[in-house]
Amino acid sequence: MKKKVLSLLLAAAMTVTAFSGLAITASAADAAEGKQLSVQIGPNPETLDPALNSAVDGGNMLLHLFECLLTVDQDGKIAPGQAESWETSEDGLVWTFHLRDGLTWSDGSALTANDFVYSWKRVCDPEVAAPYAETVLGMVEGFDQAIEGDLDALKVVAEDDQTLVVTLKAACTYFDSLAAFATLSPVQEATVEANGDAWAIEPSTYVSNGPFMITEWVPGSHIITEKNPNYWNADAIKLGSIKWNLIEDSNASYSAYQTGEVDFIKDVPTEEIPSLSDNDEFHVDTIMGTYYLSMNLNVEPFDNPLVRKALSLAIDREYIANTLMQGTYSPATNFIGPGWRDTDGNAFVDAANGGEGYLPLNADLEAAKAALEEAGYPNGEGLPVLHYTTNDSGYHKTVAEYLQQAWKELGITLDVQIVEWSSFTPMRRNGEYEIARNGWVADYSDPSNMLDLLYSSNGNNDGKYASADYDAAMDIARSTADAAERSEAMHKAEDIMMADYACIPVAYYNDFWLQRNTIKGTWHSGYGYWYFMYADIEE
Repeated sequence: MKKKVLSLLLAAAMTVTAFSGLAITASAADAAEGKQLSVQIGPNPETLDPALNSAVDGGNMLLHLFECLLTVDQDGKIAPGQAESWETSEDGLVWTFHLRDGLTWSDGSALTANDFVYSWKRVCDPEVAAPYAETVLGMVEGFDQAIEGDLDALKVVAEDDQTLVVTLKAACTYFDSLAAFATLSPVQEATVEANGDAWAIEPSTYVSNGPFMITEWVPGSHIITEKNPNYWNADAIKLGSIKWNLIEDSNASYSAYQTGEVDFIKDVPTEEIPSLSDNDEFHVDTIMGTYYLSMNLNVEPFDNPLVRKALSLAIDREYIANTLMQGTYSPATNFIGPGWRDTDGNAFVDAANGGEGYLPLNADLEAAKAALEEAGYPNGEGLPVLHYTTNDSGYHKTVAEYLQQAWKELGITLDVQIVEWSSFTPMRRNGEYEIARNGWVADYSDPSNMLDLLYSSNGNNDGKYASADYDAAMDIARSTADAAERSEAMHKAEDIMMADYACIPVAYYNDFWLQRNTIKGTWHSGYGYWYFMYADIEE
């Protein structure tokens, strides 16, 4: 069903483009009064349905369009959102959220706790096939029945219009972080049910509850989001609108920045970075995330862990991060990198594999060749041409070209296929690839956020990795209330997936961008998002 939902969304978007390039508008009203911030954070989003999105660019837009029960503030701490307060029971199993008075949707209609009940159950609906369903609601009582179609089994109850009660089957210390995550945004039941999948494409049906609302969408060009006058904190919003320029090519982004068309660009051409090092409008900031390669483990020869091992050991991560990526990334020796917190509050990476890391910084060709020979492919003999899929932005093409050369040392021929971003993520999720560029940036600081990716039934498990031992370790991590036992289980899970070469970690992410000094009041989070909602522009 997931394929069907995504294909319908993409088909609808392409249909819109065919209509003479005319903008889709919610009304004939002019743009909102006030200052407009013009930004570039990516190309056409795959989807702006909160339940379906799993991309950073789409997530960045969603946090401006919707507001969850809770939010993340400028200091990275959980703060009140649609809920002004919340509490948990002594055993940590019951979470009660108290919504603000007078909440409304962008169309002015009332928003109540029942809207969250509907939206969270929708995330569990197998017909919706939300990729994050298990990650964000797997710990809620009744999830197992809900994901099979009995949505009313999910223990999410509106006691009254302003009180939402959630019952967990096991204590989850980071559930407040999940309550602030975009997948659990409320969506308006009447609009979704009346318009089906198309509700999240047409501005006229895109009802939201955040500080901004969509009023214009020209696929391939831009999205206009205007200030939502019905947002509870509208008085704090200084911008009249944000223009999201849907540019995929980094050179085009840079050109638009230079000409003054845009005020902020996420995609900076890599060849320009040396010349920007002393520019006070160029920023680099660490984030919690790993750049890695997924392999389709259902396809030969990637079903053989020795082949995966050979591919991994042949990579020089130091060279990729510090030379090819010009030091804007850091070489990865683990799947879970810096920034993630263990249950005792210390860095998770410090206790991983005894603190030694799992992977060599430099290529170990001798060990790689030995693994390939043990797999039955001495010097690559017997292997077909391998196919690598990536989108063309940032360093992705440069890394792909490096992999061609590195794996050629093993006797492997690699064919590189460059695809557009809008096609890339659904191809990868649907297993329509052999090897693909992949990456994950934290949604919250608990290591389970990344480790859950490789759970056999997870909707974001692009490589279709399946290990009973891995699942068993993660089951313990999900269910135990003992912090030390939970830590041990998560470390064991990483041990297992790294020994299996379930994926190939390459580098740890940093974000780099250009932003005009006249823009004030924005901030960048360790989760790879930029917060523009409280921005102002100096005259």
